[in-house]
Amino acid sequence: MAESHDLGQKGEDLAAGHLKKAGFKILFRNWKWGKHEIDLIAENKDFIVFAEVKTRSDDYQMHPVTAVTREKQKSIIFAADGYIKKFNIDKEGRFDVITIIKKGEDFQIDHIEDAFYPTLR
Repeated sequence: MAESHDLGQKGEDLAAGHLKKAGFKILFRNWKWGKHEIDLIAENKDFIVFAEVKTRSDDYQMHPVTAVTREKQKSIIFAADGYIKKFNIDKEGRFDVITIIKKGEDFQIDHIEDAFYPTLR
């Protein structure tokens, strides 16, 4: 369990660094709204991004993006709505998924912009 947690933490660190390099400011990590959580909240001059980070080692069975199920998407959307209301955000929002795959000592990062939309019911 600790090894999985450490890998997940490393993945979030890499994802935050990736967003910073892309010109985003990290506003929050692991932001909670009730029982719902958003891994990373970041912004640039155009967008506020709610990012889900999925990290796996190279022996994964399915691509990490498949772990962002409809239920997980609904949870992120709910938390993002709470964030927008709480902080009175007036900027276009976007839901991204950042996957990190550890291959030996290297990490492959895939940033999927607009991975899903807040239209789920």
